[in-house]
Amino acid sequence: MTHRAWWLVLMNFLIPGSAQVLAGNRRLGRLGLGATLSLWALLVVGLALFVFLRSAFITIVTFDIVLWVVQGLMVAYAVLWLVLTLDTFRLLRIVKAAPGARFLIAAATVVLLAISAGGASVGAYYAGVTRGTLSSIFGGGAIEPPVDGRYNILLLGGDAGPDRDGLRPDTIRVMSIDAETGAATTIGLPRDMRYTPFSDDSPLAALYPDGFQHCDVSACKLNSIYTEAELRHQDLYPNAAAEGSSAGIEAMKEAAEGVTGLTIQYYVLIDMEGFANLIDALGGVEVTVTERLPIGGDEQLNGVVEWIEPGKQVLDGYHAQWYARSRHSTSDWDRMQRQNTLIEAILTQFTPGNVLTKFESIANAGTKIVKTDIPQGMLSYYVDLASKTREQPIESIELTPPTVDPDDPDFAAIRDLIAEKLAPTTDTSSGGG
Repeated sequence: MTHRAWWLVLMNFLIPGSAQVLAGNRRLGRLGLGATLSLWALLVVGLALFVFLRSAFITIVTFDIVLWVVQGLMVAYAVLWLVLTLDTFRLLRIVKAAPGARFLIAAATVVLLAISAGGASVGAYYAGVTRGTLSSIFGGGAIEPPVDGRYNILLLGGDAGPDRDGLRPDTIRVMSIDAETGAATTIGLPRDMRYTPFSDDSPLAALYPDGFQHCDVSACKLNSIYTEAELRHQDLYPNAAAEGSSAGIEAMKEAAEGVTGLTIQYYVLIDMEGFANLIDALGGVEVTVTERLPIGGDEQLNGVVEWIEPGKQVLDGYHAQWYARSRHSTSDWDRMQRQNTLIEAILTQFTPGNVLTKFESIANAGTKIVKTDIPQGMLSYYVDLASKTREQPIESIELTPPTVDPDDPDFAAIRDLIAEKLAPTTDTSSGGG
């Protein structure tokens, strides 16, 4: 009876339902076996898709309805395994087992139940977390095609505060990605740039035909356009909220288009106040600090509470945030370069292994700091594209002195510079005569 009990416990764990088919309620056993074989089939199909058709796998598992189904199935499996385990324990007739083995058999039953039913419960929980995270971060708008073979995404680092009238983007960059190769170039736009033009189809182009000046906010600079649109011109963007955006974001997209000459398909807004959460969730970010940077303080460095020292360091969220934001003792142009360095470091360290091992923390941080109008249906495409991007150096174009004078920019020259940098290169090494 002791051997029989051990065999039933192991069979129930390895092939749920088999214990009932052999020694108990065969109807319940057939239900358990059917569910077990179905689960194995789903796992095999999922594994095959993940290995051979990863884009299709990501597309399927990021649909809301699929995540709902996965969550429901995991709950159902957890309940079924609980029922099967309790019924198996009844079949053990543990009182007939050897006295010395009874406790071990009971303990093994509890442990294996925790692994099977507990694992299914955890799977259901993570499916729910994934569904909530994706719904919170990604938009549900239309899928935009690449323009001239590229996707151009506006990256905004929002820096709201009690001393500011609304949010003003502290970081403004355009990430231009080749839709086939994944080769990426980031374009840094100075937040203090003046006379910013808008794209021809922008409703603000009629209000500011000579660029962004004579505005209603305190300073007519590039990063003030967000506040101007949010507080004064929301009526010009009546569909923004329904499309997962806002008047300020749409105005910033049109300003970025006017400056760069590129078509901006999507945006990503990062709340810099919550940015530290994501860095901490990743376990820190490794960067090489090239100069001593103050935390806090004013232009005269009064009130500095701490310094970030030079050298290769793994910065936690708090220090990474200040690495990107510290402005005193260095120029805005230096700060833009540090922000670009930080973005590249995060992209490099944002690996599948890192995400899987810290999934819940990263998901919770993401819902608090990231918002985008990239459709959830394009997630698989961008995951594939990001994997290609990670394998290549990220080029950078900084619209800063001496290349560009933010107080008196030559926008025609800026557009020519960007067009030249993004133009496909032609390999002439093997041709010509």
